[in-house]
Amino acid sequence: MTDISWSLNLLGCWQLSREGRTVRVGIRQQRLIGALALLGPRPRSAVAGLLWPDSSEPRATASLRVAVWHVAHEYPGLLRNGENALALSSAVDVDVDRLQRSIGAAPQGVPVRALLEQLRTAELLPGWYEDWILDEQERMRHVRLTALDALTRRLLDAADPAAQEAALITVSLEPLRTASNELLIRAQLAAGNYNAAVRAFDLFRWRTLEAFGTEPSIRFNELARTGSLVLSS
Repeated sequence: MTDISWSLNLLGCWQLSREGRTVRVGIRQQRLIGALALLGPRPRSAVAGLLWPDSSEPRATASLRVAVWHVAHEYPGLLRNGENALALSSAVDVDVDRLQRSIGAAPQGVPVRALLEQLRTAELLPGWYEDWILDEQERMRHVRLTALDALTRRLLDAADPAAQEAALITVSLEPLRTASNELLIRAQLAAGNYNAAVRAFDLFRWRTLEAFGTEPSIRFNELARTGSLVLSS
């Protein structure tokens, strides 16, 4: 088994460290390492086209060659540098992968509070706006929302008050998401926080009217009485 010697953070901020010490990495190399971490092994031509889409093929290939040279010489053991394909070494521990494992292990394998904090702060490479990363950011956002909704439901079933915290995090990420607002209201009602549930519903109703000009599909009175989502006719 390969020893883990590199740690790569892509959630919250870009950071590479080795044996606990942060190392400085140029932006060209950051983009290369980040792309391989998120997308997995790729042919050299595909990586060049992905990272330098506005350059000619020869120029993109040359830019990739320079980036690979710097990574290979400055951060030994980080890349698997094949003749035609590039990949990160198995010696790299990526925080995105750790989060996915934590989600898969919940609720038995990971403390709830720790997982909630991971999901709350797990914004993928904020401030990066290239086309390829925007797709990955949206995918990670969906992963977070789905995991938070599932965690909220489990906590509700267990009558755990942490359900409110999980639902609040989800709604802060996606204020107009009906399913998440329903879970928030259910969690507040289950905890006896009726006034908070009313405020949450009123805020969701206002946001829905402001954004779409329509009433939300949640009927608060029915939700308060039955705990079920009732769709407007």
